[in-house]
Amino acid sequence: MPKALCLTSLAVAVVIVLLFLTDLIMSLAGMTPSSPLRGASMMMDIAFVTVGTAIAVMSWLTYREQG
Repeated sequence: MPKALCLTSLAVAVVIVLLFLTDLIMSLAGMTPSSPLRGASMMMDIAFVTVGTAIAVMSWLTYREQG
């Protein structure tokens, strides 16, 4: 069960990182109307990408420790 929780949190973190990274890149490229969150806040995008990456790394390291 702990392995399944680690993989689930890893998958959710990757989805969050991809969503907010896509929004950040598209808003920086001038395609704000077609970005997923309409470029609501650049600071929010950066924060969620950073935190999502940290959660993904922690999930991966915990998964590897499970053996």
